Amino acid sequence: MKTEYIHEPVMPREVLEGLALKADGVYLDGTLGEGGHSELILRREPRCRVIACEQDAAIAEVARMRLAEYGDRIHIHEVNFEELPNVLREEGVRRLDGILLDLGISSFHYEAGGRGFSFQRDEALDMRLGVTARLSAADVLRTYSEDELVRVFRDYGEERYAARIARAVVRQRADAALQRTQELASLITKNVPAQYAHGRIHPATRVFQALRIEVNRELDVLRNFLDGVLDLLLVGARLCVISFHSLEDRIVKQYMRGNEPHCVCPRGALRCTCGCPGKLRAVPRRAITADAEEVRKNPRARSARLRVAERIEA
Repeated sequence: MKTEYIHEPVMPREVLEGLALKADGVYLDGTLGEGGHSELILRREPRCRVIACEQDAAIAEVARMRLAEYGDRIHIHEVNFEELPNVLREEGVRRLDGILLDLGISSFHYEAGGRGFSFQRDEALDMRLGVTARLSAADVLRTYSEDELVRVFRDYGEERYAARIARAVVRQRADAALQRTQELASLITKNVPAQYAHGRIHPATRVFQALRIEVNRELDVLRNFLDGVLDLLLVGARLCVISFHSLEDRIVKQYMRGNEPHCVCPRGALRCTCGCPGKLRAVPRRAITADAEEVRKNPRARSARLRVAERIEA
């Protein structure tokens, strides 16, 4: 039986070039999704292996069907990529030849997940990507104080009307808690200026992003992962990260640049004696973006930013 897959992996050529695949390498796809990028890797190098993390059991099953033909060359673990050290211990692997993270939310979740990631359809306000998330989006809206909601909407959604929207949520829940996506979208639309409500993007977009990030601890997970990733990469291995909004991209950029060789000698020292510590080299220095042809075929790629760094000798 043929299964239809709705996901088109972003920047396929650029990802394969960024990973600089080795014939018998072992790679991590930390955000497997429907398996599009893993399929590219397995197809390109017929002897390489992929270890994949996917915290959502439903989408992991979709990927298993898609990648069944590759047999034991791919091992799928139903965990968040934050658990990579445990996964590698289970696999008996000490270090990797490359790591890929595609931090975007899968098309599956928007189109078929039924968990309230999109306000285009009326669904329960859940937004949990896996079993580790303790609170749903509805729980956040029901239990967080007004100040906490302002912080979430402002810091994770970069929402200019965070205070207005938080105040409206608190007023609404005094009568009835918000439970459905379109309830929340309607509330936001009614409580922002008319010009903003009818702007280029839907006024609920940033709040939905913010809630998803909060529910799934997305930025904390990314920081925690990056803190320990260097020791899991072989010299010459590549770290490739695709982000879809400025908050994630900023974290990745700062991490990669902070781990490049740089002089830490005291200011005024006559010569460098520190050896310029650093274990990463950006390749290239700037973020890579999708070309116009890909954006035309896959509009989702418009906001994607790929950053690549290579593990170098310390």
